[in-house]
Amino acid sequence: MIIRDLIVTPIAFRDPPLLNASGVHEPYALRTIIRLVVDGGVVGLGEGSGGAGVIRRLNALRDSLVGLSVFDLPTIERTVRRVLGDVEPELSRLEQTRVYSILDVACHDAQGKLTGRPVVDLLGGAVRDRVPYAAYLFYKWGAHPSADGTVTYDEWGPALDPEGIVRQAQLMTDRYGFRSFKLKGGVFPPAAEVDAVRALAEAFPGKPVRIDPNGAWTLETSIAAAEHLAGSLEYLEDPVLGVDAMAQVATATGMPLATNMCVVDFDQIPVAVANAAVQIILSDHHLWGGMRHTRDLSAICETFGIGMSMHSNSHLGISLAAMTHVAAASPGLTHACDTHYPWNRDDDIILPGAIDIVDGDVVVPRRPGLGVELDEEALARQHEVFLSSGIAERDDTTYMRRFEPDYDPTLPRY
Repeated sequence: MIIRDLIVTPIAFRDPPLLNASGVHEPYALRTIIRLVVDGGVVGLGEGSGGAGVIRRLNALRDSLVGLSVFDLPTIERTVRRVLGDVEPELSRLEQTRVYSILDVACHDAQGKLTGRPVVDLLGGAVRDRVPYAAYLFYKWGAHPSADGTVTYDEWGPALDPEGIVRQAQLMTDRYGFRSFKLKGGVFPPAAEVDAVRALAEAFPGKPVRIDPNGAWTLETSIAAAEHLAGSLEYLEDPVLGVDAMAQVATATGMPLATNMCVVDFDQIPVAVANAAVQIILSDHHLWGGMRHTRDLSAICETFGIGMSMHSNSHLGISLAAMTHVAAASPGLTHACDTHYPWNRDDDIILPGAIDIVDGDVVVPRRPGLGVELDEEALARQHEVFLSSGIAERDDTTYMRRFEPDYDPTLPRY
């Protein structure tokens, strides 16, 4: 049960040119894979945020983690905060949490393998055996421009208008059977994005649709857009910045509002509840302190009558498995979860067959731990991609400015 080693492997994998309020995704996305080695050679897998900072912090923790029990999560979390507080005093609590979350997943995977139980059982048991996911739609270019001016189009093609978004949604549905849709907004003028939402609602009648402008809209724009979209939206995600503005939109429109921007830690929940600013919290075990704390968030959401869904960033199969286990153990989950997995799965670093999206759902793995197995060759391949990529941290804005030098990511934009 004792931690004997922590192996940190940064990777990069192909990412399409997905547009958002900050700019556009670079050709490669970054993730960090860890292997937590415990007694008997059992290895717990974890996946989380990529970049030089996360790698440096995990490596700084190794010596302090060796010798701790993999079941002693409170001591591991305190150790993370103590060590990172010493080596990077300016590091925020949220950034410390981001690092701990990767370890939390690996600990749960190891615990499951040691006890012969799936992680969902360690989290209190499954309240559902399948977890619904939504098609995560993006405005996108047809391909990443190359240095010599040539363009090699990806399989998804461009999506720069309502017709392109509907085509993308249909392709997602054909491949994965999605029954709900989320559009990443904040890219084009709101009227164009409203048209895209309406086109989705017309093309997929009765299927829930949501849009996330990532705080790119002003208060006035958000109220007007919510009124135009009444009857077409499942919920509106982060149209404005901050609890006060969200509360004003909710009061003025009656539209359910979701967030992964103004409520991202437990100490922010009371103010949001008191102001009725948020009706759905988008959980994310990578950001909320791991799987156990995300399960705690579910109970809090139930207590206050707040809905719960799940936020996503570019990720691979270890994260998809962890998301599925914690969602399956969370009674408060009320909406299909977000996932980037269809955009990135071709470069996965787990062996195929353990987990997949079918009919819009992921069946909860029942093998011990997370239920996925590392593909060592694929991990080595994607590590080499990281080394050759030249990318140290994700930066959508700087990449966008290669093509639009005057691009301004300041929010709100519209």
